[in-house]
Formats: sequence, structure tokens, C-alpha cells
Amino acid sequence: MTEKLHNTLRDSSAARWTALILLACTMFFAYMFIDVLAPLSTQLETSLKWSPETFGAVAGSEYFLNVFVAFLIFAGIILDRIGVRRSALLSGALMVVGASIKLYGISDSFNGGGFGYAFFNSFWTGFPASAKVTCVGFALFGCGVEMAGITVSKGIVKWFAGKEMALAMGLEMAIARLGVFTVFRLSPYLAEKGGITLPVGVGTLLLLTGLLSFSVYFFFDRKLDAQTNRLKTASKSADTEEEFKVSDLKTIFTSKTFMIVALLCVLFYSAIFPFQKFATGMLESRLGMTTLQAGKLFSYFPVGAMILTPFLGWFIDHKGKAATMLLAGSLLVIICHLIFAVTPAENFTFAVALGAIILLGISFSLVPAALWPSVPKLVDNKVLGSAYSIIFWIQNIGLMLTPILIGWSLKASNPDIAARIPAGEEVKYNYTVPMLIFAAFGVAALALAFYLKILDRKKSYGLEQPNIRK
Repeated sequence: MTEKLHNTLRDSSAARWTALILLACTMFFAYMFIDVLAPLSTQLETSLKWSPETFGAVAGSEYFLNVFVAFLIFAGIILDRIGVRRSALLSGALMVVGASIKLYGISDSFNGGGFGYAFFNSFWTGFPASAKVTCVGFALFGCGVEMAGITVSKGIVKWFAGKEMALAMGLEMAIARLGVFTVFRLSPYLAEKGGITLPVGVGTLLLLTGLLSFSVYFFFDRKLDAQTNRLKTASKSADTEEEFKVSDLKTIFTSKTFMIVALLCVLFYSAIFPFQKFATGMLESRLGMTTLQAGKLFSYFPVGAMILTPFLGWFIDHKGKAATMLLAGSLLVIICHLIFAVTPAENFTFAVALGAIILLGISFSLVPAALWPSVPKLVDNKVLGSAYSIIFWIQNIGLMLTPILIGWSLKASNPDIAARIPAGEEVKYNYTVPMLIFAAFGVAALALAFYLKILDRKKSYGLEQPNIRK
């Protein structure tokens, strides 16, 4: 009886890895939807008259509510208040609703004068009505996907703390990156077969499947909580962890080390996720590729992350060196973007582009594998959900503004392009300025990673230490 009492679902390898799969599957579908339009910028420019500025604004709208309404801060508080399973269902529902609105915004039904078209076409006429509705849907989806991100992170800590936590986070990220690989291959293909609405429609249906996956996880999580509560009661041990209070957020915002981690995160991810939105367009212009060919080439980007991240997670669990990995990943992202920015046209071949993309994929495995398992070493568990939400909120500021900045810089550095589009001439953008901006983000991230390593050495946070202590 005692042996059974002291075991919960998290002590079962099969149960905790099943819980991980349920969480990761939803994030796989979510990451597919995030970039479902990313390989289609050329088609959007011709079919819906979206300029690079419009495309950048739509890409940035994913983070609008998270930043300006501070939804992510509230999401972290909600997560710490109501727990992982309920937050998972709420985030999944938000993603489905937002995706459905985005689908309607680009559909022929709406753009043919459907419900709401007259209203959205009556103001700010320089910004297409389809883009306005798409922004609304993408903003709601953004609330859901970012809430899901912090929920999944806390869920993994809940199931894997003291066990294979970094490996579990690495596998979850690898599965999510597989979504990026899939959508950059699938979206152009589906768009060729059924127009730009088909890939968005498929993505919306997959998000419904993800909501179902979260629903199954709900019962796993509820059983684990019941077992944990019985164990505490039977052992007659007081729960030493105090309940979460909003005032606890002060300890997060006043932690210099935590804020450095958050700033490093926003700089690094601003050099990655917004780049994904413009990568296929850049490859089309520089290599003279079709959208389908460019999508296939860039789809190799997440492969390095898919393969390496779980192994890096295992390494951090057993050997440590997370701060060193942050340094290495930041350096690689600089090298990659400089290759895209300064390589002369005659030397910029398919092989050079592929090599830079692979480097970016390796960078994308090093930093996330080291970053997310390090957060529990810096904050108390009772505010862990809020800590992740604050990092995501700060990250969202950069992810919202960067696509807008890149879209503006692309148009400003190519002033002759607009006149050529109505004439039907072949359009090739010069991406030098946008790529230098991405490289600059990497330089700033490298400086913060170096400073973080110095602080870890002085304060002994354990960022260089393994997660599993023998």
C-alpha cells in the first residue's frame, strides 16, 4: 500500500511521455498555422494586393493583443491560478476561433462582398479589407498560441521536474519545428492546388485536432493532481509552497538576471521568427526560384533543430553548459544572416543558401534547448507560469514590431518595385538591409549571452550545471 501511495503518474515513464506527446501534438499544429502564409507572400501580393508592408503588418498582428492588451501577462496569472489543464483548453479554443476568422478574411466569400466586407473596406482604404480581418483573426490566434506555449512549458516542468526535463522540452520543440518543416513544404503545394485559402483551411482543421489532444491531456493532468493531493494528505506533510499572489510578480520584474534572459530571448527570436515570414520571398528574389522551390529549400531550416534539440536537451540534463550554448547559438545566427546579407549575387548559390539555412537551424536548436529549461532555476515554481508569460510578452513586443520594421525597410530600400508590379514585370527585391537588421539582433543577443554567463559564474544560478544531479 505504501509503495502505491508514493507513486504518481509522473513516476511512470509511459504516462509522462504520453502527456508530453499530447501537449506537443497541439504545438505541432499551432506552429504549422503560424507560418501557413509565410511561403505565400508572392501570391498574396498578386491575388489580394498585399504589399510587403501589408504582409509585415499581418505577420506582426499575431502579437498585437499580447503586447498592447498585455494578454500574455494575464495568461500567466490565469495559468498560475487555474492550472495547466484548464489553461490548455482555453488556449486551444482561442487558436481555433482566431484561425477561423483568418480563414474567412482571405476567402473568396469575404472578398467577394461577404458579411463585414463593406465595413472593413470603408476605412483605412490603403490597407486591404482582407488584411484587416486577417489581422483580427491572427491576433486572437496569437493570444491562444502564446498562452499554449507557456502552458506547455509549465506542463513539462510539472511532469518532468527532477527527471528528463530538458530532454522533454527539446523533444517538444523538435515536434513543433517539424510543423515548420511541414508547412513550408505543404502550404505552397496546397496553394497551387486550391488557392491560398486551402492551406489556411487545412491548418484550421488541424488546430481542431490539437484542441482534441489538449482535451485528452486534461484527464491525465487531473488524475496526476488527484494523486499528488492524496500523497500530501497521507504523508501528513505541509505544503511548503505558498499560493500564488499577483504581488509575487514584483520579484520577477526586479530580477536582473531574469530580465537579461527575457531580453536575450526577444532579440534571438526576433532574428528567427520574423525571418521565416520573409525567407521564401528572399530566396525567390536572390535565386530566381518559384514559391514552391523556395518553400522546399527553406523547409530544411527546422531540420537541424528537430534533430539536435532533443540531444542538446539530454546533454543539458546530464552535463549542463546551457549558458555556453546560448553564446554559440547567438553567434551562429549572426553568421547566417550576414551570409544572406553580404554574399555577392554571383557567389550566392543554392549550396550557399542551404548552408546558411542549416546554420540557422543549428542555432535554433542551441538557444531554445538551453533557454527554456534554465528559467525554473531563476524563479520559484509558484510564479513559473507568470515568469514564462513575461518572457513571452517581452518576446512578443519584438515579434510584433520586427515584421513591420522589415516590411518597411524592404519597401524603402526598393523604391522602384511598386511601379513594376502593375506592369506585370518580374519583381526581385534587394534584401540586404533587412538581413543586416536581423544580423544586428544577433549581435545584441550575443552580448547579452556573454553577460549572462558572467553573472551565472558570479551568482551560481546553476545554468552551467546539469539538471539531473547524481
